[in-house]
Amino acid sequence: MKQPVNAFEILNEIGIINQLSTSRFERSLGDGLTRSQFSVLNNFVRLGGTRTPAELADAFQVTRGAMTNTLKRLADRGCIKIDVSDEDRRSKIVTITAEGRRLRNSSIAATQSDLAELVEAVGEQTLRNLQPLLTKLRVYLDDHRSAD
Repeated sequence: MKQPVNAFEILNEIGIINQLSTSRFERSLGDGLTRSQFSVLNNFVRLGGTRTPAELADAFQVTRGAMTNTLKRLADRGCIKIDVSDEDRRSKIVTITAEGRRLRNSSIAATQSDLAELVEAVGEQTLRNLQPLLTKLRVYLDDHRSAD
């Protein structure tokens, strides 16, 4: 008789992988960039466009204060630009700059040898098979976020 799937154990493994990979990734970032700052830059490169600080806070499921702090640090580095919205003078619009794109891309480049080791150790086909499964899980979790 088959054992039922233990979703907790699967998500626990993913959580541990997240912790280990995040620590490793942050060590390779250098240049004083944090994971949260990189994540904002990566979000802009992946999705394009502009966003308000509130939209970014909601997307990353962090407080508006935490996002404001991250955005201030990125703006101080010249990685993003924060302007007053033309449509609603009370809100702000955030866009990535050329420097932000450069820093995001150089951060990814800095991880390439580490990632090549991972592919070699785990296997290219294993990772290729894993990606659509993880994407399906991420899409489900993203679509079913709590509105807290």
